[in-house]
Amino acid sequence: MPLYVYSITAATHPCRLDGLTGVGTDPAPVRAITAGRLRAVVSDVDEEIRPKRRDLTAHQEVQDRLIADGTVLPLQFGYTAPDDRAVSEVLLEHADGYLAALERLRNCAEYHVKASQDEEALLREILGGSDRARQLNERIKAGDADPRLPLELGELVAAEVGERQERLAAGLVESLVSLAEDHSVRAPSDGDILNISLLVHDDNKDAFLRAETRLADQTERVRFRFNGPLPPYSFV
Repeated sequence: MPLYVYSITAATHPCRLDGLTGVGTDPAPVRAITAGRLRAVVSDVDEEIRPKRRDLTAHQEVQDRLIADGTVLPLQFGYTAPDDRAVSEVLLEHADGYLAALERLRNCAEYHVKASQDEEALLREILGGSDRARQLNERIKAGDADPRLPLELGELVAAEVGERQERLAAGLVESLVSLAEDHSVRAPSDGDILNISLLVHDDNKDAFLRAETRLADQTERVRFRFNGPLPPYSFV
């Protein structure tokens, strides 16, 4: 029977799964398949699993239960396998790599940091600090119809915004990564200037959280969104 696969753990993980049901319209109990020194946490499915709210929640509940008791390799939503035998074969074939990953993630959690900037304040700052930008803006406001003026002003401002935001993002990253075991920077979206995932060891958790708070307090006109601790999806 097809299986939905949630996570991989060491065979020594307690896998306390009592009462947990998995994804799907008729959710089956969550269970573990042991092969050698590893376990895969799975549930039976008889349909194609799509990212509906109920199933996303069920997927995360399994991860939360497991990570409370030890290190896991959480799989992204949607991973399936044909049957128990196929899962066991994968665990045995890739045992060395999975065990090494579990050791690397031991006692670690993932934290997300996103940041966005007040663009209107940034534009005012650029217009106030650049003689050329200020001159162009004043000529346009005065009614100068030269079509080259808006184009030059737009290009100048865009270049300055990009350069300033890159410098700011680099500084924010530098202030956090020293407390992380690993990090992954993603391309920002939706107006953000920073989108970073950090792998933080439990021993550094308090220092990292203090650094987040300090960063938010000391950085003007930047809005931060912090999220964590989370299962280390980005580092599996």
